[in-house]
Amino acid sequence: MDCDCPIDAELRSEISALLTPPSPAQVDKYLDEQIKSSNRHCYGIKIKQNGELGKGVYAELGFKEGELILKDQMLVGLQHSSNKIDCLVCSFCFRFIGSVELQIGRRLYLQELGVSASQGCCQTDYSSEDDDLGDSGPSSSSCKEKVPLPKGFAESLMNGALKLPYSDKFPLPPAVPCHGGCGEAYYCSKLCAESDWGLSHSLLCTGEKSEAVSRGALVKFIQHANDTNDIFLLAAKAVSSSILKYRKLKVAHSEEQENKPNVSGIPYPSLLLEAWKPMSVGHKRRWWDCIALPFDVESSDEVAFRMQIRELAFMSLQLLKAAIFDEECKSLFSLDIYGHIIGMFELNNLDLVVASPVEDYFLYIDDLPYPEKKEAEEITRPFLDALGDDYSVCCQGTAFYPLQSCMNHSCSPNAKAFKREEDRDGQATIIALKPISKGEEVPNSKSNFSLVCFTRFQYPFIEL
Repeated sequence: MDCDCPIDAELRSEISALLTPPSPAQVDKYLDEQIKSSNRHCYGIKIKQNGELGKGVYAELGFKEGELILKDQMLVGLQHSSNKIDCLVCSFCFRFIGSVELQIGRRLYLQELGVSASQGCCQTDYSSEDDDLGDSGPSSSSCKEKVPLPKGFAESLMNGALKLPYSDKFPLPPAVPCHGGCGEAYYCSKLCAESDWGLSHSLLCTGEKSEAVSRGALVKFIQHANDTNDIFLLAAKAVSSSILKYRKLKVAHSEEQENKPNVSGIPYPSLLLEAWKPMSVGHKRRWWDCIALPFDVESSDEVAFRMQIRELAFMSLQLLKAAIFDEECKSLFSLDIYGHIIGMFELNNLDLVVASPVEDYFLYIDDLPYPEKKEAEEITRPFLDALGDDYSVCCQGTAFYPLQSCMNHSCSPNAKAFKREEDRDGQATIIALKPISKGEEVPNSKSNFSLVCFTRFQYPFIEL
């Protein structure tokens, strides 16, 4: 395949400007703004340049063991496509939605239909009018094969006709469908739906109200990402958010320019740089240059492997370009930019994990005193047995967190990524492992970060 991108040659200077790292002062200013923003809990930290290690997180205050250090809102994130079979979550904040009955019934219904994680997610209307536990899990599911339910039970649970005992103790926000009509994105509130629409989804929605150039091309792009590597979906969110932010900045700029001629269709490079700023701060390399070599690829095949990765990225880019291209943001559709966006995620991505309320529900039933437990399990046991040992699948995805990505790794960390009982969305949460003094660096454990790409994403489509 000829994967030379003409935009790379045509807009060489514009692309260079986008990829030029901001100065340390500009980075410090941006990160300070993120620390002080209202949607983050991180009052006692500071990001500082750390010599050869780059940036680092430092304590501005003392922290006690177990104390919250940081809650970081993701810049972009996604739920893995395969995980959508098991978990219905808000497409913006990744909070579980609907009800315990919907979560269980939906999963069993799809299981009955023979839908597997490898086949992707079915489109179903869920809108409402109104970690492996080992030996600690409910005894009824221990080391058992899945036991099919009688016909119609899963559907009754999913559509609300059947209610489980004590499920009202685990309330979830109702599922709000995407107003673009895609039938794929659902949210925990209208606020999350509107936020996601304005941030990126208006360009990536496949519904009738989508602002994409071609919904057909967008469907092909999404299918290609699902078939190969869903990191492309994350890259698409980054491109879309930059385009939409540029448009908002241009409107604001035009309104400030009184008695000026109409500037419609005229690009503003400075505004595009401003829209790109959140992406500019992250450490980047081209994806095909920084991707770790999979264990099953011989070193003699490394050049061919990296070339095929580049070709794969180019194919994805062409599909995305056909779907959401914006002439004024043309440089964002260069292969060099696209490769660096994906490379940034490759180097900085962190796991997105949200615990399932289904796990909490069954543990609650298991802890009930007799005879309440016996009465409840007469209803719940068939559903638990139908789910099998993996009943407690959590929401799993990947995300880029601006502040947590600045944390260095350590074999002797003083902090760790840890979701507390109240942490029920996709924000990154860091707590102190031991007392931390003012001025001390706050490194994270290596085990708290995602492993390198070849363990996170597989490449069965690469043939060498």
